[in-house]
Amino acid sequence: MSRVGKQLIIIPAQVKVDIDKEVVSVSGPKGKLGFSIPYGVKAELKKNQLIVTRISDIKDHRMKHGLVRALINNMVIGVTEGFSKDLEIQGVGFKAQLNAKKLVLNLGFSHVIEYDIPDGITIELPKPTQIIVSGIDKQLVGQVAAEIRAFYKPEPYKGKGIRYVGEYVRKKAGKTVA
Repeated sequence: MSRVGKQLIIIPAQVKVDIDKEVVSVSGPKGKLGFSIPYGVKAELKKNQLIVTRISDIKDHRMKHGLVRALINNMVIGVTEGFSKDLEIQGVGFKAQLNAKKLVLNLGFSHVIEYDIPDGITIELPKPTQIIVSGIDKQLVGQVAAEIRAFYKPEPYKGKGIRYVGEYVRKKAGKTVA
C-alpha cells in the first residue's frame, strides 16, 4: 500500500470538490483547478474527506496511487493558500521590472530579456533584485520560477545570476597565475 496514497485528504469548509467520472474539480477562495485521474486510480468523496484508492495491485496502478493523491492535495492547498517561489538577483546592475504582463530583466547582456507572464501567475517585485512568483497551480509556479532562473543561472566564480532565496552556490577559486 502506498504510504502517501492511503492518507486522507481533508477538505476545508470553503473548498468545493466535484468528481465527475475521471475528472476532479476543486474550487476555493483563490480560484478553480481541474485534474483528470488516470486509469487504475479512483477518488471518492465522503463528507469532508477525499479518499484515493486503486483498483488493483499492478505496478502501474501502485505508482499512480500516491501521485494522484499528492496532486489532488496540492490542488486543495493551492485554492486555499496558494504557492509561491522567491528568487533573488545578484550582480552589479542586475535588476527586474514589471511592464504590464511582462517581466523585464536587465542581466548584463547587450539586450534586455522580456518574459511574458502566463495566466494564473502573479509576479511581485518588492525590490528590483527580488522576484516573488505566486499562483494556485504548484507545477506552474515552479515552472515559471525555473524558466526565470534559467535566463542567468548562478555562476560559481563571482556568484552572479538569478537564484532561489536560500539556495547555496558553492564558490570556486579562479585560476592563479604563478
